[in-house]
Amino acid sequence: MNRDLHEFTLRLGDDALVAAQRLAEWTTRAPEMEEDVALANIALDQLGAARLLLTYAGELEGAGRDEDALAFLRDDREFRNCLLVELPNGDFAVTMAKLLFLAAYQLPVYTALAGRADERLAAIAAKTRKESAYHLDHAALWVRRLGDGTEESHRRMQAAVDEIWPYIHELFAADELTARLDAAGLAAAPATLRPQWLETVEAVLAEATLKRPTDGWGPSGGRDGLHTEHLSYLLAEMQVLHRAHPGARW
Repeated sequence: MNRDLHEFTLRLGDDALVAAQRLAEWTTRAPEMEEDVALANIALDQLGAARLLLTYAGELEGAGRDEDALAFLRDDREFRNCLLVELPNGDFAVTMAKLLFLAAYQLPVYTALAGRADERLAAIAAKTRKESAYHLDHAALWVRRLGDGTEESHRRMQAAVDEIWPYIHELFAADELTARLDAAGLAAAPATLRPQWLETVEAVLAEATLKRPTDGWGPSGGRDGLHTEHLSYLLAEMQVLHRAHPGARW
């Protein structure tokens, strides 16, 4: 069971790590100074969660790899993040759609984990769910503001929702690993979290006067290490300093 828990914790940690890297790309580029600070803080929240999760994943693995080794010394095929978080930022509307969908997913995931049997993972989840609630509120505020704003902001926000929607299906896909963890009382089956996610997201879209896209085929593969080309470029930038100076300490 430790092997399953390692893989699951790695998924959560990689989601947070890649999301942090993408959000950090907005530093000095956000539409206003206050938002520049807000996105940087959300990125730091995700990075903090990634550190806790990857540290625990390394301990469960038992191969001597710490958070830095897992973050900086793995290739893209070894990452287990969902495809959603590795997608390019796009314009500000795309970033807010991604953040809304991700936070609406992370909040019920962490809430469910906070009451599960693994004490270490439950403690991490209890801390990070509070941050996820803020991330969700922040993203929802912007989605409503843009969706129910000008004709141009509405057009861009709807286009962003339509573009990102197919990638949410991977978040709730069932597999043998999550089924085993659910049966053991260690994690909730992903499909059980989808109704809460839909309720949250559909309410925001309605208030933003946006149409919910129809469900259809959705890309997947991230949980198995099959990623878009975007992750390779992201990792090249994120890992370059550590790989150029292996073992360096500040």
